[in-house]
Amino acid sequence: MNESMKRHIKLILQYEGTNYAGWQRQPAAITIQSILEDALERLTGEKTKVIAAGRTDSGVHAIGQVASFRTSSGHSPEVFLRALNSMLPPDVRVLSVEEAEDDFHPRYSARAKRYIYLVDLSPVQSPFLRRYAYHLPLKLDLEAMKEAAMYCLGRRDFRAFQASGCGSRTTIREVYKLDIEQQEEIDLLGFHIEASILRFTVEANAFLRYMVRTMVGTLLEVGRGKLTPYSVQQIIESRDRTLAGPTAPPHGLFLERVFY
Repeated sequence: MNESMKRHIKLILQYEGTNYAGWQRQPAAITIQSILEDALERLTGEKTKVIAAGRTDSGVHAIGQVASFRTSSGHSPEVFLRALNSMLPPDVRVLSVEEAEDDFHPRYSARAKRYIYLVDLSPVQSPFLRRYAYHLPLKLDLEAMKEAAMYCLGRRDFRAFQASGCGSRTTIREVYKLDIEQQEEIDLLGFHIEASILRFTVEANAFLRYMVRTMVGTLLEVGRGKLTPYSVQQIIESRDRTLAGPTAPPHGLFLERVFY
């Protein structure tokens, strides 16, 4: 059957990315895309490509990943929901399934995406946070970091925050929001865990590979006094990745929401 004649199905997913080599299917690696496509093949008998709004990297988590696929199967959305969750490992869950418009594309139809990055500044990290927050037990200059973050806002060329191997046609992106908040406890499963958490909220029309993690790593260098706030502006204008800070580890990053 011609692809355009098939039904178009939209998924909303959550996954804990610790055990996966990212979203995109790769040889000899377990990825979110590969386990979804394998489950769909068992369910429908068809080889199906699942397209995601964001190709999250190895170890990155998702609270609101959006994906879609085409199928000639007659299964209802309710059957897809139950069957996929029965086949998928417990650290990957399909939250909802619905019919999508024919021209819907998870990535190209998106108006914006929001990522959250967590840094734990506590002297000793709770074992319950080790998979979800980068442990950096240092005293940082939060006001300097907030000042530096202002230079990242707007429509800019973010080549300096792009990892090698990024296949994007352009490095121009528009960042709508970059907030940094500090909190002294975090709620988890109904418990209040004392922890000095920095929460970075980054919202943009699109992102380059490792862009959020490099942005966070650069702002942390400002917080440590290794860079000045204004040097972030100079780094962006230089378009030179070697001048930016280190890429923050993947396990602190969450794809929170995709806006359409």
